[in-house]
Amino acid sequence: MSLPVHRWFRYPAGFSALWVRQLLQREQSQGRRRVLDPFCGTGTVLLEAEYTGLEALGLEAHPFLVQVARAKLHWRADASLLPRAAAELVAMARELPATVEEVPELLVRCYQPETLQKLIQLQRAWLEQVLVWPAALSELTWLVLAAILRPCSSVGTAQWQYVLPSKTKAQVADPFDAFLARSELMADDMRYWQRQARSGKAEIRQGDARTCEGVPAGWAELVVTSPPYANNYDYADATRLELCFFGEIERWRDLQQAVRCHLIRSCTQHVSNLVKETNSLLADPLLSPLQPELPAVCARLEQERLQHGGRKAYHTMIAAYFLDMARCWQALRRVTATGGLICLVIGDSAPYGVHVPVEEWLGRLALASGFRSWRFEPLRARNVKWQNRKHRVPLHEGLLWVEGATPPVG
Repeated sequence: MSLPVHRWFRYPAGFSALWVRQLLQREQSQGRRRVLDPFCGTGTVLLEAEYTGLEALGLEAHPFLVQVARAKLHWRADASLLPRAAAELVAMARELPATVEEVPELLVRCYQPETLQKLIQLQRAWLEQVLVWPAALSELTWLVLAAILRPCSSVGTAQWQYVLPSKTKAQVADPFDAFLARSELMADDMRYWQRQARSGKAEIRQGDARTCEGVPAGWAELVVTSPPYANNYDYADATRLELCFFGEIERWRDLQQAVRCHLIRSCTQHVSNLVKETNSLLADPLLSPLQPELPAVCARLEQERLQHGGRKAYHTMIAAYFLDMARCWQALRRVTATGGLICLVIGDSAPYGVHVPVEEWLGRLALASGFRSWRFEPLRARNVKWQNRKHRVPLHEGLLWVEGATPPVG
């Protein structure tokens, strides 16, 4: 979150860019040239592939994150143009009259009136220029605006949290000052990378990892990614403030159609209407490698659910999650080159204190899809500081290595 270019937008579901760089350089020395990230988020792997001199393709189902990653990939643009464009937008925004339009309640709760007015003025100024400027400049300035939304909010909007309007912050940035400062920082990062990076090429597409549609068969020699963890984190809600500001949603319930319907079902919000279909999910032939353990865990979760006030449908979520990931493995087998290497950053889970051996089950699904071997390399312990935790089951996070894709049948 502090490295050049990567720091342009702080997103909580990331991993170490320096680790990615080291991994890509190591595999590049082994002759691998094409990298796929089917859960590319805001583009960490894509950026590092360009920096290292590799060809990369990223898929991301969250529409807002696709916009963020696409803007980051413009780091080769003329850096001198960005601060000038930012100054022009701020000057235009200062001259625009105040608006009297209704705004979503969330924005009213998250911003002081004067701050919100300035942000809206910046957005209106940007909309006037978006069709005039080159695409790279339009998308970079859009990202500048997206990146300052949380620093300018007076309430709890930490990047690793959902929005917390009941909490306040001591320091709040002025939108005009923040916009100019962010543009200067991004321009400095662009110059730095342009001096240091090699001539790789990366592309991002809005797409579904469960199908990898549009990725040529056998294309990926290396897959580096971090799929959603089965830990009930709502990736849609994590970007609710930004989606609301840019008019993609008006209220919380709009997240279902705007974002959640596109994502791997790793959150109970994704499966609220599927509880009665849990057994059908578990009966899918793709989940046969996890019999009988998966149905047993889901049965325990269904019973445990009755002992908790929220009665969250973790049993349905776990069934849907592994079915989605089984489909991902089927798709990855098609697009991974024979002998290709896959590295997943993943962690296990324990909803309601019932342990789910995520890495083992994902490894078994990989073998069933046609890969030759898997191994798990633990990196760190999770859930060891028990304060404010909902259970005391030790968890871990690490690297799931899957090797040797065989040619797909037919």
